[in-house]
Amino acid sequence: MMREKKFREAFGLSIYRPALEGLSAQEFEDLRPDFERVAMAITEKIPEKMDFTGEQISGDIATVFVKVLDADGKEKAEPATLIKINNVWIVGDKENLALVQKEGKKFFFEARIHAHHNDVQDMLTRISLAQVFYSQGHQGKFGNTAELIAVGAIPKDIEGTESTGYRFQVVRTADAKTWYATAEPVQYGRTGRLSFYLDASGVRSG
Repeated sequence: MMREKKFREAFGLSIYRPALEGLSAQEFEDLRPDFERVAMAITEKIPEKMDFTGEQISGDIATVFVKVLDADGKEKAEPATLIKINNVWIVGDKENLALVQKEGKKFFFEARIHAHHNDVQDMLTRISLAQVFYSQGHQGKFGNTAELIAVGAIPKDIEGTESTGYRFQVVRTADAKTWYATAEPVQYGRTGRLSFYLDASGVRSG
């Protein structure tokens, strides 16, 4: 179902069903890019025809072992947990089900924000290292966004907002001897909850 982008049906077979039930049509569409990335990751990792190597069942908890592809494209067996709810087996575990039930329809948005915050921190670290790399080849002078992209020090998609939900800006002074970078969420409360500022002294958020 994830391969066919039938997201409601797919998540309905898992512990994430309570997170979908309260979503409006617009909220679901807002989350669609995130669902599509999950589907792509599944497509890359799990063969279209799945093989199972075994199962263990204890009451209303079960573990099945699924053959997946590792980073080198080799097959390996990974465990997948299922729980029985109202006499129906669904994918997931009780601990995470409780978390999803507590968050309700906010769950996917909160997960998105948490992931975006981590992505922003990683990107800012990359920008800081990029400035060190750039200055070594430019007589100690630093680069702006376009120049760092041009030498391959940071990815071009930093100019967009789709992958991180944030707008990045790298600013340098006229003499190119100092610089700073900012990251602002496209939608406060939906794509991020913090603003970030980076300079040579490190990252600050608020």
